[in-house]
Amino acid sequence: MMRTNIIQIGNSKGLILPSDLLQKLNLSLKSTVNVFVEDEKIVIKSEPRQGWAEAFKQFALSGNEESLFPDVFDDEDLNDLTWEQK
Repeated sequence: MMRTNIIQIGNSKGLILPSDLLQKLNLSLKSTVNVFVEDEKIVIKSEPRQGWAEAFKQFALSGNEESLFPDVFDDEDLNDLTWEQK
């Protein structure tokens, strides 16, 4: 746990966050984050990388999921499997 103080920044207030904490979260100066209150706590959450949601959506639509796991089942004989009937 880390203690810090709320400071005055112009007409606003702010917190000083140590650089090692920001590095662990892959954040830097001018990183965009979401700030909200949850269960009486201030939560600072980084935004997903820009464009990733759309890229994954397009990938799913392409029907090319097998490229994620190339050759995983190539050496398996799936015909030997038996499935329990209910």
